[in-house]
Amino acid sequence: MKGNKLNTNKLKISKFVYVIVFFLFVIFGVSLGYRCLVDYEATPGVSISEFINNRNTVEEVLLPERGTIYDVNGNALAQDVSSYTLIAYLNKSRTTDESKPRHVVDKEKTAKELAKYIDTSYERILELLNKDAYQVEFGTGGKNLSQLEMEKIRDLNLPGIDFIKSTKRYYPNGDFASYLVGYTKNKELDDGNTYMVGELGIEGYYNKELTGTSGYITYEKDGRGNRIANSNEYREDAIDGDDVYLTIDSNIQLFIENAVKASQSKSKAEWIVMGVMDAKSGAILGYSSTPSYDPNIRNLTNYMDPLVSYTYEPGSTMKTFSYMCAIDSGKYNGSDTFMSGSKTYVSARDKNDTVTIKDWNDGKGWGKISYDFGFAMSSNIGVANILENVISKKELKACYDKYGFGKVTGITLNNELGGDISFTYDVEAATAGYGQGIMVTPIQMLQGLTIVANDGVMVKPYVVSKIVNSSGKTVLENKREEIDTVVSNATVKKIKELLRSVISDDITTGTGYAYKMEGYDLIGKTGTASIFEKGKYLTGDGNYIYSFSGLYPGDNPEIIIYMAIKKPKDGSNYIAPAVKEVLVNTSKYLSIEEKVNENKNILLNDYSNKIVTDVEKELKNAGIKVITLGTGKKIINQYPNDGIIVYENGLVVLLTNDYDKTMIDFSGLSYKEVKEVLNLMNVEYELEGYGYAYSQNIEKGSKIDKKVTVKFKGLY
Repeated sequence: MKGNKLNTNKLKISKFVYVIVFFLFVIFGVSLGYRCLVDYEATPGVSISEFINNRNTVEEVLLPERGTIYDVNGNALAQDVSSYTLIAYLNKSRTTDESKPRHVVDKEKTAKELAKYIDTSYERILELLNKDAYQVEFGTGGKNLSQLEMEKIRDLNLPGIDFIKSTKRYYPNGDFASYLVGYTKNKELDDGNTYMVGELGIEGYYNKELTGTSGYITYEKDGRGNRIANSNEYREDAIDGDDVYLTIDSNIQLFIENAVKASQSKSKAEWIVMGVMDAKSGAILGYSSTPSYDPNIRNLTNYMDPLVSYTYEPGSTMKTFSYMCAIDSGKYNGSDTFMSGSKTYVSARDKNDTVTIKDWNDGKGWGKISYDFGFAMSSNIGVANILENVISKKELKACYDKYGFGKVTGITLNNELGGDISFTYDVEAATAGYGQGIMVTPIQMLQGLTIVANDGVMVKPYVVSKIVNSSGKTVLENKREEIDTVVSNATVKKIKELLRSVISDDITTGTGYAYKMEGYDLIGKTGTASIFEKGKYLTGDGNYIYSFSGLYPGDNPEIIIYMAIKKPKDGSNYIAPAVKEVLVNTSKYLSIEEKVNENKNILLNDYSNKIVTDVEKELKNAGIKVITLGTGKKIINQYPNDGIIVYENGLVVLLTNDYDKTMIDFSGLSYKEVKEVLNLMNVEYELEGYGYAYSQNIEKGSKIDKKVTVKFKGLY
């Protein structure tokens, strides 16, 4: 069985093989350790750590466009605009195809061409292009380029020239409704992107709505940081911010701005604020203040919005509301009398001392007068007697609270203050009745006056008409909001009567004589408030807050005007000219006169070949102003044409068959009226400015022998 034994000899492996395998493992381990521990160059110019960090999935934030702020007519007041920064790529590694270079090739040519379009010299541009850098910028000369400037440079097709796009907030009208609109500041995200944050005004209050919602995009990129073609991508688009439409009308705002700036220039006041409101709806049509600022450069000296954040003692404009309270109590009799001049009280600080309050004419008063006349003459003692004989201080406090004083109105503007209407002692109640010792804001005064305009109903003020999202859907729309019926119709009727008595053409019968305008039924109340500083009330010319609150037209108010001015250089009335200018321009713009005179109108016929004297008589009997050109007996042309309705105090121009080019007086006529008349005259003319005529180069009655020049300004 020997031949059947199994062979049990084992395969012997050479020691040399073991040695080779061992060394291979050592080499592998060293190589692995090196790759793990050492930041070697994976590809030319790129280390392994950069390669690893770049070869991954990245997420980029997609920033939304900020919403635009418009006026009520759709004119942009704040909007995003694109700006561009010019850059040049210098590194040759960017170019992979020499037929399509992606870096600056001809530096001299590039510098020469760029110098034509940016505010940087050829020498400086060439110096920058010769730097040993991957890319360069061109300083201030190459920044903030407009879309048009960018396109002109781009169309040069210069290799290596590119742009970095950025967005900035732009306010096309500059210092215009700036406290209402507000401004933005840029803040930087962790990824280097910047976003806008609204501050002040609408920009601040509606910052969230205007900002929109950020989106993002994720994708894969290779070791060089380039996006991998056809790789997976996830995108969540940004949602642009909502557009905000304000209630202000830029035309009315311009009337206010011009009037306020003129008043500031003349008065050198510490501040001025003026607001105009739609009396029926509560919509703010415009407001302006000084000092102001340009939101494009943010040259602010005051960060408080005067309309809602200035609190001050209102003075005698408050008598409207103290009288309103007395009348509505049912205990007021305007024919009752009191002795004007002065009145003495026990001091609120020391019961052993007395305090004497006086009428504004140095305590002289007007003898024994009625309460109604006391209102017209703004008697402080009249209010003091009302608080003693008609209503209590508790009732006055309740009325002020009911009329919206001492608390915020809730208007959508940041930092609104509520003021202070607290008082305890009799003398404090008396002074509160004529607007001293209490604090109010301009927006509260405007809101309070809506009571008069709406038959006893107080209406909430608002500055935003609507908000529209990026899809075009209206997400918010504001309309008239009634707060409450706070006084009776009978009370409002009496208050209107009293307010009308103030605007008298006789200084001895009303303090508002400076506001009287023929043909304009303006009613209102004047105010002069002492200023409390450093523990005492100031004295001397100009050391007061002067104010005026008015409604127009008086019978059925369409607009409310409020203006206040602090510390003008002297005691002159800088408010009346501004109020009258704004009132006339605004009422014409809104065609309020036509509404007032809607029952006093005439439908014009075609007066061709009619007898001049007959037509003149017909029109004048209807209350129409007539300008007749020439001395002819028959009419050959007219303005306006037939079929047009002309209201009382409107203008009709008749051209006769014997017009000898004699100049007329254009003073006070509107731009449109002057233009139409000059066209009828068939003369060469030039019109300068806008508004109403105040100057002409040819005197009335002279022959027109040269080009007619008429100048206009925004004054009635």
